[in-house]
Amino acid sequence: MSTFEGFPADTFRYLTDLEQNNNRDWFNEHKDRYESSFLLPALAFIEAMQSPLSKAAPMLRAEPKKMGGSLMRIYKDTRFSKDKTPYKTNIGIQFRHQSGKDVHAPGVYLHVAADECFLGVGTWRPPSDALKQIREAIDQNPTEWRKVRQNKAFRGSFDLYDDRLKSAPRGYDREHPLIDDLRLKSFIGMAPITRKLLRSSDLVPEVVRRIKHAKTLMGFLCESLQQPY
Repeated sequence: MSTFEGFPADTFRYLTDLEQNNNRDWFNEHKDRYESSFLLPALAFIEAMQSPLSKAAPMLRAEPKKMGGSLMRIYKDTRFSKDKTPYKTNIGIQFRHQSGKDVHAPGVYLHVAADECFLGVGTWRPPSDALKQIREAIDQNPTEWRKVRQNKAFRGSFDLYDDRLKSAPRGYDREHPLIDDLRLKSFIGMAPITRKLLRSSDLVPEVVRRIKHAKTLMGFLCESLQQPY
């Protein structure tokens, strides 16, 4: 079983330095720090998550690969952006649903940056067809949705991300008893993660614990989208 002792202190210094020197020359000159402070510890964390994640949420995948796995690329797609800096200045790790490549499905995301670190569970800005299915599930199963919102374990670990339409979505009355939830564009539980925890061997069990606490939300979303959880 793989062990993980935490991200090194230089991870945060490296991300700060990269933000201040976001160009290819600096990145290539400091490739050793990218390996030791970004790539290797991120892959070690993902590998350490494999076994406990398979028990806590068996439909989610932890894939410790440099490309195409759970670690998101550091290289930005700048084709349609005004910001042409070539590199992301955070570590992004996603544990995707096994159906995620074929259909939309919720997942788990860990964000590590110099200014903000958090754990997210659920689905961010799903496409219109998936969003429609989730809203229909809330409308048709209000009691079950309220249980998700009021679940003690979920509320103790996460806050529901406030990403809403300004008005009622098409087809729903503004006086609907769950209109505030039907206005949501994202269905994500958010939890801040401290640097102290990120640098600790406690990170893996704590992330697993919080994923277990998200079971009600993840289960509701997956059922809405006709996916197993």
